[in-house]
Amino acid sequence: MGRIAATGRNHRGRNDMTDATPNWALPFLAAGQAQKEMTHNEALTLIDLLVHPCVEAVGVDAPPAAPIVGQAWIVGGQPTGAWTGGAWMLAAWTDGGWRFVGPRIGMAVWSRGDRHRCDWDGEVWRRGLVPAREIQVDGKKVVGAQQPAIVPPYGGQVVDSEARLALDAVIGALRAHGLLASA
Repeated sequence: MGRIAATGRNHRGRNDMTDATPNWALPFLAAGQAQKEMTHNEALTLIDLLVHPCVEAVGVDAPPAAPIVGQAWIVGGQPTGAWTGGAWMLAAWTDGGWRFVGPRIGMAVWSRGDRHRCDWDGEVWRRGLVPAREIQVDGKKVVGAQQPAIVPPYGGQVVDSEARLALDAVIGALRAHGLLASA
């Protein structure tokens, strides 16, 4: 136990999911099982790591010398020491040692070190990106799809009218993005 990968295998590495949950391979209790508290506590440890995960840093290859119980990291692409074989996984220090959880597409963590959210896209952890169709503040769109480029002012003798046209284009673009209200 301890190394959980989101690959369809359960916590013992078998492909049958009869003794673990399908998404995170959290261990089920079995009828007549001895020491059920160990299985239950293992599941709680993993749930504690996965519910609103917060990591100390992203892309770290070497485990820290003196981790504190409850701290977690996203392992880098060239892990060493106790993290060998855990590339891109969440590594959490527990009372029982290191626990590893493989990322799943859409998984998000908060990185204390970076002070922003990181998302797993299936290949790499994306840091600080906020994909969206639009951003709303108080129910009003403030940023939407990118609009066409504004043509810069050029040539001519009547600078005032050119400046007004350029400013009108800037104001129009800001309104289209929802950053300025319509007059």
